[in-house]
Formats: sequence, C-alpha cells, structure tokens
Amino acid sequence: MINPVLVEVERSGFVESRHRGAAVGLAVDGTQAVRAGSVEEPIFPRSANKPLQAVAMLRSGLELEGELLALAAGSHSGEDFHVEGVEKILAGAGLTADDLRCPESWPIDPGSARTCAEPSRIRMNCSGKHAAMLATCVAADWPTATYLDPGHPLQLAVRDVVEELAGEPVAAVGVDGCGAPLFAVSTLGVARSYRALVLAAPDAAEGLVADAMRTHPQWTSGTEREERRLMDAVPGLLVKCGAEGVDAFALADGRAGAVKIDDGAMRARTPVTVALLRALAASAASGAGAPAGGLPEADAGALDALAVERLRGGDGDAGVIRPAPGAF
Repeated sequence: MINPVLVEVERSGFVESRHRGAAVGLAVDGTQAVRAGSVEEPIFPRSANKPLQAVAMLRSGLELEGELLALAAGSHSGEDFHVEGVEKILAGAGLTADDLRCPESWPIDPGSARTCAEPSRIRMNCSGKHAAMLATCVAADWPTATYLDPGHPLQLAVRDVVEELAGEPVAAVGVDGCGAPLFAVSTLGVARSYRALVLAAPDAAEGLVADAMRTHPQWTSGTEREERRLMDAVPGLLVKCGAEGVDAFALADGRAGAVKIDDGAMRARTPVTVALLRALAASAASGAGAPAGGLPEADAGALDALAVERLRGGDGDAGVIRPAPGAF
C-alpha cells in the first residue's frame, strides 16, 4: 500500500513537494477514530520511545521526579539548564559526563550552539536519557560500562515495557542515533503506548513520566521547540517527537495518536500532528468512540501557527508547509 499525501509544500500557489505517511488517532475508548495509511506496519519510533524507556527505568529502581524525570524522557535542546539537569542526575549516581556513551554533538538550540566552544556528549539531545540510564544501573547494581548493549538487563527491561504498552511484539531491533537500542513497533502500537501513559494511575511509573513531561515541557524539548509550544497550546497534552518524521501524543482523556512521515522529513511532522489532533476533536464531537469534548481549552491561534509553516522568498512570504487537504 502506498501511503497517502499528508503534507504539501506550496510555493507561489504551486505545490512543489509532497510528504506521504501514516497516522492514526485513537478515541477515548481506544478504538481507531482517525487513520491514514498503513498504521500496522512497523516503524522505528526513534526518540518517541523515550517516555517508555523512562518507564522501564523507574520500574528498575531509578529515583527521579519533576523536571529531571522530564529530562530523562525527553530530547533536550542543550540549553544551560538542561546541562545542569544532566549533571545533577549523574552526580546523584556518583558519575560524571565521562561516563556518558552518547556521541558528542552541538546543542539543538541555536543560541546555545553559538556560545559553545565545541560539541560535547552532555549537550547532545539524548544525554538526559543516557544519564538516567546510568543512574538506573547504579540503583539496580547493574554494570554501567555496557548499559547500551541490547542484552543488558536495562535494555531487556525497556524492550518488555515497549511490548507491554504498545500491545504487540517488537518487530526489529536497531541502534538509535545516540547509540541506544531501538525497538520497532507499528504506528498504531506507538499510539497505544501513549494512551497507556496518560491513563495510568498517577503513582504508577507511566503516570509519573506523563505528568513530569506535561508539567515541564521545556525540559523534554526546549524553550522554543514545537513540542513545548504544542503542550502549552493544549492543556493536558503529552507529545514527543522522534527523528525521521515521528510524532506521538495523548490527551488526558485517553485520546492518542501517532504520525510517521515516509521520507523522514521533520518539517512535515507538526502540521500533521495538529491536523490529527483537530480530526480527533471533530470525531469526538460527532460521537465517535466514547463521549468526550473536542479541544475546548486549546489555544486555537497557537495551533493555527503550528499547523502551517511559512516559507520565505527574498524579503517576504512565498509559500507554506501545510496539511494536505482531506488528509483525514
């Protein structure tokens, strides 16, 4: 099956590029309310798996809360407060940045990148997760030197959580950009896992991760990142992106969704996610699934700004990146 066009790039009134992909939205009762494309095909969720990794860490003995737990479950921008948070996680376990096995990288945040003399492991967007993985190993008395080995007890625990929350077996195992094991499940499985996060008891590992991320969105991404802006715009929304065009989200009432862009274009991710959120809201209002409101407290203007990215041409606007008409 060829996936449908989800995003169009229009310049001067002419559609010059198209991004295909798969997306699914779950109603309050967990049934599929909105879908496009092959949502049962396995994908690598990339960093959208991080909240699930954090759940496994908490279940294995990690003791983090608040913004530091959000940092462990996020892909930070390498801002100074993120670095300080990573250092706190490491210091709490008697470790330093030298123990991190993620690659060196420049910060995602442009301002922070301009002030850095050189790339470093601690500025890499996955260093919060890696620091938490190391702290988990210390808490569980597991070896730290091999924490990225797929056969390490920590990574086996992560795989178990991914399969449990996604409701399906892992289809493939790979290596993420940060060096950690990567577990493939379907786009539908990703949506199911985020639904499980928000519906868990507040004191369960899943609930603790979801609440930390929603309370501290700037720690899961960055001061200016799209995920932070989305969570600010929609109260109760949990959202996390992944490389190669992946987004996953859930609302407090159990509605959830996931997006995978076929060509991996990150520019297509947020417009589709906003369109999917609005399609779920419309579906709920029309009675699909269990009763629920639309997005009554959402900032419509902020969502409009995230749904369409403007393209420049010379000194003015020349076009837009927007959801394809009739995508959902």
